[in-house]
Amino acid sequence: MTNEFHEEVENTQENTVLNEENTQETTPSEVRNTKKKKAFRSGFVGGVTGGLLAVIIGFGAMSATGTLNQLTGAKSTATSTTTVKTSPTALSNKGAADVSDVVSNVKNAVVSVINKQSLNQNSLFGNYGQSRRQNQKTEDSDLTTASEGSGVIYKVENGYAYIVTNNHVISGSQELEVLMADGTREKAELIGADKWTDLAVLKIKADKVTTVAEFANSDEVKAGQTAIAIGSPLGTEFATSVTQGIVSAKDRSVPTDVDGDGKQDWVVNAIQTDAAINPGNSGGALVNAAGQVIGINSMKISKSSVEGIGFAIPSNEVVSIINQLEKSGKVIRPVLGISMVDLTSVSSQGRQQLDLSNDVKEGVVVADVQENSSASKGGLKQYDIITEIDGKPVTGVQTLRKALYSKTVGSSMEVTYYRNGQKQTTTIQLTSSDSPSL
Repeated sequence: MTNEFHEEVENTQENTVLNEENTQETTPSEVRNTKKKKAFRSGFVGGVTGGLLAVIIGFGAMSATGTLNQLTGAKSTATSTTTVKTSPTALSNKGAADVSDVVSNVKNAVVSVINKQSLNQNSLFGNYGQSRRQNQKTEDSDLTTASEGSGVIYKVENGYAYIVTNNHVISGSQELEVLMADGTREKAELIGADKWTDLAVLKIKADKVTTVAEFANSDEVKAGQTAIAIGSPLGTEFATSVTQGIVSAKDRSVPTDVDGDGKQDWVVNAIQTDAAINPGNSGGALVNAAGQVIGINSMKISKSSVEGIGFAIPSNEVVSIINQLEKSGKVIRPVLGISMVDLTSVSSQGRQQLDLSNDVKEGVVVADVQENSSASKGGLKQYDIITEIDGKPVTGVQTLRKALYSKTVGSSMEVTYYRNGQKQTTTIQLTSSDSPSL
């Protein structure tokens, strides 16, 4: 390969060892139904880039001031021993117009999560969604409220209550506080967080906890069913607000930019709802007509031409992730140990250097291979072009990562790739790693 091509790959590569623990905001840019495979161009644009478009990502963390720094790991070791499970979806004879009883049974399990940071930091969210408490110092420190979101109490054990919220709600926090439904405040401890699923688990003393939410089986959710969003839109001033709508669709696939580098690198599977979700609702509950949690509110499309499109992380995925976070403080995923770049971003001159036929239009180019990694042991080399995983097409970094993260550590995957214009196949045994990306 020429030096020019090497520089091209270096300048465009997606540094991906596929086990990073850094915390960044996600930026959805396209929504599609995974079952029907139809693309829906939604016009998602990150709200942190000044002056590009008047379109805001309403992830729901109501921001004051403060930089949302990268979260590099959990602050504590989890002590929980009970595994959280979903419950059969309950049937309700309540009319769709009257949800007051449903809300009264679950609202005390929904709390506000307050992210506190130093005054000399700047918010990634700019001035969007600022409350009157902007720049307000806490009484006992030099920290200030940087952002506010929501959370759901889902378990009480050994004198502690466990809360699930969004990773982007707690991102960059130097201190976390929880505002209970009765107005009291509790210091919260971060148990673990996962940037890919945008979930985090907190722990507080359970002395004042009166209600614990129950997770429904989200596989049983159907479009058209009642959906009730409970949370803190625009922050704690509007804590425990309730909005009602329906499940607009399930199994929505929302490509996101987790690393904040302008590239789509992950696909979130989500429940779509028209129940109003606003900044501050992130981490709050989306419940069914029986008061069971079917999802954790995470994001919305905020654009003048779009109304009523919000998304929640399905409860089944939530339960799987929070159990892992309680156990390990993080989600342990398999790793390939490669850096890569989408083939579609390679120039025509670069394609010639790769000796690719015109029939190969999509895939990922291996920019580098980590020594003694799963990929190196499986025979992959720099400038190989991966086009299939287990016989399914790899269209880019998104699909490769999704295929990899569907596997478990110790399992194997069949990788189809091109080298010097020749199609080849190898089987890779997947391992885990704590090393950072290349």
